[in-house]
Parts: sequence; structure tokens; C-alpha cells
Amino acid sequence: MTVFTIAGFPLLQAATPTGSLTPFLFQLAAISAIIYFFMIRPQQKQRKQHEERLKNLKRGDHVVTAGGIVGEIVHMKEATTDGGPTKTMDDHITIKSAESRLIVERGRITRVMGDGGTTNPAA
Repeated sequence: MTVFTIAGFPLLQAATPTGSLTPFLFQLAAISAIIYFFMIRPQQKQRKQHEERLKNLKRGDHVVTAGGIVGEIVHMKEATTDGGPTKTMDDHITIKSAESRLIVERGRITRVMGDGGTTNPAA
């Protein structure tokens, strides 16, 4: 009987789990870090740059709206609070496209092409 237990001992060890979660937790942390640094962080950075460009709009800038309308900014009406005018994404911006004028919200502008319609390299 001792020969059977000695021969079967390695099989019993293989059947029982090791109980260590360290390698799994390390893999989970590595995957989470990869997702954060290659997907989430660049999107946040790009969103912040876009919001900064929208806050710095001025008359004469050529823009593209979410509907695909290309136009030039001719007037901006900023929302006012008790402290004075503030730039929010709900501000009304009048753009001129061909012979028509349109009023759009600041947040609906998807791309800023700069003065004269040349594409801004940071856009």
C-alpha cells in the first residue's frame, strides 16, 4: 500500500490548486495599466485639447459642425452669470456658410480649422 501512495502522490498534488492569486492579480494589474495608458489616457488628453480649442474660438475662425457644415465664425454670444460672461459649451455661435448664417452651440463644433480655412495641425 505504501508503493501506491508514493506513486499516486504527484497526481494528488497536480489535482489540488496552488491557492496563490499573486500571478493572476499581477496579470490583471498589467492589463489594466495597458488599457489605461493606451486607450483611456490618450482619449482624455484629446478631449481636453478639443475643449481648449473650443474655448479659444474667435471671429474669423473656420469651423466644422457636427452636421458637417463648414463655415466662418461671425458672432459669438457667451452666456452671462453674476460674475460676467463665461465660456460654456452652450454658448451660441453664429457661423456664415456660403450665403446663409447659422446659429450653433459651441459644443456642436467638431473641428477648428483656424483662420482662412487651413487645417490646424493640433486639431
